[in-house]
Amino acid sequence: MIPRLAAARPDASPAAAFLAHLAGMGLEGEIGRTAAERNVFATDNSIYQVEPAAVIFPRNSDDLKRIAKALARPEFTDISIAPRGGGTGTNGQSLTSGIVVDCSRYMNRILEIDPVRRIARVEAGVVKDQLNKALAPHGLFFAPELSTSNRATIGGMISTDACGQGSCLYGKTSNHVLGLRVVLADGTDFLSRPVREEELRALQARRDRIGDIHRTLARIANDDRAEIERIFPKLNRFMTGYDLAHLWRDDGLFDLNAVLCGSEGTLAMIAEAELNVLPMPAHAALVNIRYDNFNAALEDARNLVTLGVASVETIDETLLRLAKGDIVWPHIAAFFPDDADGPANGINITEILADTPEELAEKLSGVTAALQDRPFAGRKGFTVTQGKAEIEAVWTMRKRSVGLLGNVEGPVRPVPFVEDTAVPPENLAAYIREFRAALDQEGLTYGMFGHVDAGVLHVRPALDLTRPEHAALVRRVSDTVVALTRKYGGVLWGEHGKGMRSEYVPEFFGALYPRLQEIKAAFDPLGQLNPGKIVALAGRSLPKIDAVQLRGSLDRDIGNDIRAAFDNAAYCNGNGACFDFDADSLMCPSYKGTRDRRFSPKGRASLMREWLRRLAEKGVDARREVARRHPFGIVSRLWNSISPANREDFSHEVRAAMDNCLACKACAGQCPVKVSVPAFRSKFLALYYGRYLRPLKDPLVAAIESTLPLMARMRPFYNAVAGTQIGQAVMRRAGLTALPLLPPLSLRRKLAAQNVPVATPALLARLDAGARAKAVIFVPDAFTEHFDPQVLLDAVEVARLLGLAPLIAPPLVNGKALHVHGYLGAFEKVARRTAAAIDGLAEAGVPLVGIDPSMTLTFRSEYSGTGMKGRVLLPQEWLATILDRLPSPAVEERRRIHLMAHCTERTNAPAAVGQWKTIFDKLGIELVVDDVGCCGMAGTFGHEVRNRALSETLYAMSWKPALAAPDRVDLVMATGYSCRSQVKLMDGVKLPHPLQTILTALQARTLPLERDGTYDV
Repeated sequence: MIPRLAAARPDASPAAAFLAHLAGMGLEGEIGRTAAERNVFATDNSIYQVEPAAVIFPRNSDDLKRIAKALARPEFTDISIAPRGGGTGTNGQSLTSGIVVDCSRYMNRILEIDPVRRIARVEAGVVKDQLNKALAPHGLFFAPELSTSNRATIGGMISTDACGQGSCLYGKTSNHVLGLRVVLADGTDFLSRPVREEELRALQARRDRIGDIHRTLARIANDDRAEIERIFPKLNRFMTGYDLAHLWRDDGLFDLNAVLCGSEGTLAMIAEAELNVLPMPAHAALVNIRYDNFNAALEDARNLVTLGVASVETIDETLLRLAKGDIVWPHIAAFFPDDADGPANGINITEILADTPEELAEKLSGVTAALQDRPFAGRKGFTVTQGKAEIEAVWTMRKRSVGLLGNVEGPVRPVPFVEDTAVPPENLAAYIREFRAALDQEGLTYGMFGHVDAGVLHVRPALDLTRPEHAALVRRVSDTVVALTRKYGGVLWGEHGKGMRSEYVPEFFGALYPRLQEIKAAFDPLGQLNPGKIVALAGRSLPKIDAVQLRGSLDRDIGNDIRAAFDNAAYCNGNGACFDFDADSLMCPSYKGTRDRRFSPKGRASLMREWLRRLAEKGVDARREVARRHPFGIVSRLWNSISPANREDFSHEVRAAMDNCLACKACAGQCPVKVSVPAFRSKFLALYYGRYLRPLKDPLVAAIESTLPLMARMRPFYNAVAGTQIGQAVMRRAGLTALPLLPPLSLRRKLAAQNVPVATPALLARLDAGARAKAVIFVPDAFTEHFDPQVLLDAVEVARLLGLAPLIAPPLVNGKALHVHGYLGAFEKVARRTAAAIDGLAEAGVPLVGIDPSMTLTFRSEYSGTGMKGRVLLPQEWLATILDRLPSPAVEERRRIHLMAHCTERTNAPAAVGQWKTIFDKLGIELVVDDVGCCGMAGTFGHEVRNRALSETLYAMSWKPALAAPDRVDLVMATGYSCRSQVKLMDGVKLPHPLQTILTALQARTLPLERDGTYDV
């Protein structure tokens, strides 16, 4: 039995009094103080881990002012805060032992879009892609292009002066900031805009914090002009933070925002930003160039820049190999083919933009002609990508680069700490040769990619920071790289900010560093705003990079064997891909519905990692405990559940984060590191419920597959319970709701009447070769069989119309519900029994076909430990193998239908959607696959009382608006039983399965042009 893990709140800490005072001031936002909340905010996308005292989630700028005014009180001078946006920083910028102020949960409103003036005004927590989605109808976009654009907040971008691909054309975030509404450390609310000299003089004359700031900055800008000119580098990626070189603009305006942008929350809290937005490029193309080696790609990049292209992005062989195993690769593989002498070991992606098709064609012709006419050693060949979807797919691969570098096996993994250096582009190739030589000398492997047109290189050496000798390399490699950047006229911090690497700031700025301290003192005289970053007040020092706690030092307590046994939970690198703002993206639905970072793959992985560490501290090997599966008695579990001593168990906080996971497995397919929450969640629940009692609904749900045949025989009784108010009230007390009714149709009786035989090994053995070649075995899942049997009957009819002989598998328990709820012992027994039955059927060589994607794909993931050899195909996988049997359309006119595919299918079988398109194309039907998120049902999730509100929220976020779109006139299908069940429950609409639509097409050789209002065929 696992022990109790203490999780008391730090009520006696100085932060507790501060938070109590803040609540008394009328804070409208929320305060997070639990161990789980603090743990989730202890990491970002860096190598560091620093647990905050608390987290504040302000609702508006008034809350920011309340925070600042409380800070200014004499009794709270020791309290410090750190603003936080998307939490994807690679250098620990927002990590603090003080209080985190997270604006992303509530301060995420787009306040104004002025398409005429091309201005957008937003709150700090607005995500970049969220803004661009709102700007798109106006033909506008916010330019700085980040790999984290679907979760990076505008406030975070401003705080690090973020930029990325295309910066030579579009510049950095600071180039597009027109005004900032900031809250200073004393509570002053100030709108910072560029000002003329007479306005500056008026600001200097003020006798408040604003006056102090402007007097200090104007004096430094004027008195130290020569030193500023000498020290600040002449780079496209000019200095981020405290940017004195751009205080006086070329147009003669004085711009305080030059100092605020990139200041990482050390000078003020950003409430709102007024941004310059640009017209979208009308036309684009990519030229994807392959190379023998990465050095050749780097050298050639300088030639490509001279061709007048918009950007050049370089990717090395390590990243290219990882990309080939990622979910995005099937969509872009054609653009990166293997050559006769093997695959490429480096690529350049060159972007071309134009206002007209003619201009694009002319530019593209010029680039491709130059590539053909000017050979370069190591260059192999190239492809051209045109079309919005194709271009976006290539850029998606590039955006996933940072995360993909973490998707390797074992504890030695690429980590960020010298990953965003910048040197003049003409020095880049020579610089990288020395950089690589230094890493090679240390015996390190690494991945590299970068914005070579801007001289920026992203490098992640592979280390296991649980090993002291590897932790020591952080210092050694950092010092070497700093020296190299200085040698080649560059900077260590070219793109991702300084954060915990601020140790090198005094050395770099030299005589200007005291001036930076004066600026810090003018804004934040008590040093309460993100202390330890960029600048320390006079008399204080910046932390050393190897004095800050590393995540690896905590992982050392867990051990590699335990880390490896819990499905990459401990290897989450914090890239935050699961924080995608878009309701129509698949990962992660519970985060989208709550905006609570605990309820995300990253949050759950963080909590699981901490839980494993705490168990290890108690001498408990969680891996062995899962294997043992002790049959603890109900008496001990009852006592543990009611004992007051167990109320503060950290395990309860972890369980709360696991409870609203939908087990959709989008994380397992879409997370670049392949963190699989459902996999480690089931192990956690198995151990947690070895100590505590389960809720009543758990055994009911876990036994659903086994009890459904019995319930089907007692259909009137079951329907009376599920369909009446009294019965529903009883089920709600048991924790279940919105249960579907059983139809009168019995699948097995109907198939028996149709002479569809039950497949058994003995029957299959009697078939001759010809009969086997025409046979197909349908493997029904319990939910489709009992609640939606017509789908299986129609599948059988499809097989018959295609000239095949359908059979039905005997009733088999899949066990997915057992696995989801952590009944691992029972699941293992069921899985081995079912795997043996499937293998017995598969020996005949007859294809086995499942219907529901989630249940069918369980055979490929959760069954991996059974040794099952048989493969149960998805319907489209089966039809793709017999495509020649599908008839051509009887009419020339093409019909169009829509498909809403199951999220597990889309993320864990990425070729599956393309197969549906191929099948319907053969039938003369245009298939449009809707980009929708999770429907909210996810198996039994939406039938649990505690989850129903979230389930309905998720449905309303994506599926409901998609189905209710005013231009929606085409037929809509859904592959998942749970998805069809949710739509019927929420909107009273019945969606067909694609097999049912195919049946109609086969029967009539045509398809209705419009739906009939019920989506029925």
